[in-house]
Amino acid sequence: MAKVKTTFFCQNCGAQSAKWIGKCPSCGEWNTYVEEIIEKPGKGSSSRRGSGTGAAGARPRLISEIRNREEERFASGNQELDRVLGGGIVPGALVLVGGEPGIGKSTLMLQVALNIKNRKVLYISGEESELQIKMRAERLGLNQSDCYILTETRTGNIFHHIDEMQPQLLVIDSIQTLTTAHIESSAGSVSQIRECASEFQKFAKETGTPVFLIGHITKEGSLAGPKLLEHMVDTVLQFEGDHNHVYRILRSQKNRFGSTSELGIFEMRGDGLREVANPSEILLSSREDQLSGITVSATLEGMRPILIETQALISTAAYGTPQRSSTGFDVRRLNMLLAVLEKRCGFRLSVKDVFLNITGGIRVDDPAIDLGVICAVLSSSEDIAVNDKACFAAEVGLTGEIRPVTRIEQRIAEAEKLGFEEIFVSRYSLKGIDAQKYSIKIHPVSRVDQVFTLLFG
Repeated sequence: MAKVKTTFFCQNCGAQSAKWIGKCPSCGEWNTYVEEIIEKPGKGSSSRRGSGTGAAGARPRLISEIRNREEERFASGNQELDRVLGGGIVPGALVLVGGEPGIGKSTLMLQVALNIKNRKVLYISGEESELQIKMRAERLGLNQSDCYILTETRTGNIFHHIDEMQPQLLVIDSIQTLTTAHIESSAGSVSQIRECASEFQKFAKETGTPVFLIGHITKEGSLAGPKLLEHMVDTVLQFEGDHNHVYRILRSQKNRFGSTSELGIFEMRGDGLREVANPSEILLSSREDQLSGITVSATLEGMRPILIETQALISTAAYGTPQRSSTGFDVRRLNMLLAVLEKRCGFRLSVKDVFLNITGGIRVDDPAIDLGVICAVLSSSEDIAVNDKACFAAEVGLTGEIRPVTRIEQRIAEAEKLGFEEIFVSRYSLKGIDAQKYSIKIHPVSRVDQVFTLLFG
């Protein structure tokens, strides 16, 4: 009888060690190493799908000999998901969808599976029964006959059903619940996740069938399982949101077939997730009275222009050291903008508490909201309200100059579409742009003091 080989894996990052150690040298976590049994299949019991790209018939070829054919994407029935994926689902793609428990991963993928037309879909669940999935589908108001449900956790049985029905799209909920006969360890262990993902990767590449894997995340917010899992898949999607808000954000952290800067926004409702076609409307609060410390900025998420609201509160520091707090905006950049206001414009903000909030629960890294942040701070400091029909789109430099930003025409058009009457941009952004074609009034500015004069007189 062959000797059983064991090794130790870190359950947090997937690092491997020949012996047990208390602290993982890779991620620094304590008591995360677990002993697992490793059994490599012999020559007679190789993995179900062979060796993938290393098949016996493969040979080295010149790059000029390889035929260039366009991958034909197909629509998922969900425009927000298609945008994040880069225009649709690519045949043979392996997509990993991660997110916190209860955020809506299973609901999103079930809606996609039930909405796809003229394609045979197999939804495999290792966490719910068939009746539970049927109840959820009825709550979503969807009844698609081309979607098959399978409750199974053994990959051998799953591939047996796949051979029988030949699905055109595969959804796995979730990869942590599957087990393979080649590895003698519990479901959710590092070796099981790695081996199961490898089998589905080979299946996707050899058959051209797109596979969606739903994955859990750790308490730190990263995808559970080894980091190798993120390297194996073609696309990593992160489903984010706050349980106190109804909106969910789908981001692309890795995408071999498209951009990683696209964003999808959904609204969680009783009948499932609703696509938000115009996120600017939900990120702007409707108010009757004009209040100080509130401005609106035009930002970009991928190719999509979005108007967001910035709220600032300036108050006298009750203690010796003033506070600097920011939600949705980099606090270090906030400190830099406050230093610019104090050094270049003469505002005494070093002795005051500054609180900044980006509404809607999203985080913004676009420097185009710098001018909006500064105007919100000045508005709260002077207790003078900014015109609620004014918008801002410019970066602020360390010398107090207003710097240009990219795609200014898209930002101006979005502000005009939503009914804003004026927009403040850098004068250097308008080179080659016909400002007369816009009905919105454009204020070209070059320094922060000019903006202050135009806003507050």
